[in-house]
Order: sequence, then C-alpha cells, then structure tokens
Amino acid sequence: MTSQLKRPPLQADERTVLIGWLDLQRQILRWKCEGLSDEDAHRTVLPTSPLMTMAGLVSHMRWTEHTWLEVLFLGGDETGNPSFHETDEDADWRTDGRPLAELLAEYEAQCVRSNEIVAAASLDDIGRHTGFRSAGANLRWMLIHLVEETGRHAGHADIVRELLDGTKGYY
Repeated sequence: MTSQLKRPPLQADERTVLIGWLDLQRQILRWKCEGLSDEDAHRTVLPTSPLMTMAGLVSHMRWTEHTWLEVLFLGGDETGNPSFHETDEDADWRTDGRPLAELLAEYEAQCVRSNEIVAAASLDDIGRHTGFRSAGANLRWMLIHLVEETGRHAGHADIVRELLDGTKGYY
C-alpha cells in the first residue's frame, strides 16, 4: 500500500485538498493494520490506556466519521452510535474482540459514505443536528477537524504498531 499513499495535489481547489488530506490519513491508519493478526490487533501495548489497540483505533475512527458527518452534519440519529453512549464515554473504542477485517470493512464503508456526504454538500453548509453545539459548524470546519483527528490517531497507530512488532515507517 505504501506506493498508493500520496499527498493531494499542490495546486487544487479547497475540497480536493481537504478530502485528499483526509483520505491520506485514513489510508495511513489502514496501512498500519496490514498484516496484523486479530490477536495483535486487540493487544494492549499501553498499560495505562487499555483501549488504545489497533482494533480500538479503527473502531473509534469509524464512529468519529459517523458522528461528524451523518449525525452532526446531516442531523441523523445518534442512537446506534456508541460515541453517544451515556454511561460509557469510551464505548466507541470497545470492539468486543470483533475481527480486525470486519472493523476495517466497516471503517472503509463509513469513509465512502462520508465522502458521498461531502460531495453532495457545500463546504459552507451548516450541520443540521439541533441537539449538539458542534453541529453549528460548517462542513469545512468539520472536515478540518476530521483531518486533525484522523491524523492524530494515525500517529497513534504508528506508535502502537511499532510497539506490537517493530514495524515502522511513514511512506
């Protein structure tokens, strides 16, 4: 996959640049999972952060995309999203031992859905959900936040992978 990791064009419109950077960070997160066994994907490497596993990172990012674009931006229902669990603030990190391939497929499908949502809207459109202050942001702000959060967690994945088996590298 490393040969497929490319930055967005140096000269491009705003939407192409935003989605290009977001897609790159998404790809890096998936790349860091390549070749991992399910056992390693669920293995804790940071004793003080037991949910910071490769599987947990993928799950969290799937639900982060859903939160920002389907719930806050489109005004969709949050009840199926564990990020909104009232008694467990880390519910979106919990994977219950589900296979990494399944989590990655769900993340990939969510990213495709997110890109469809972005393609159908103006960057100036405001989120539609009325129950959350953050929904008052425009799509541009939400995308920049997703680039930031995905990049942050891709960096976590880089460290977790190195601690798991010594594999490292950017691209």
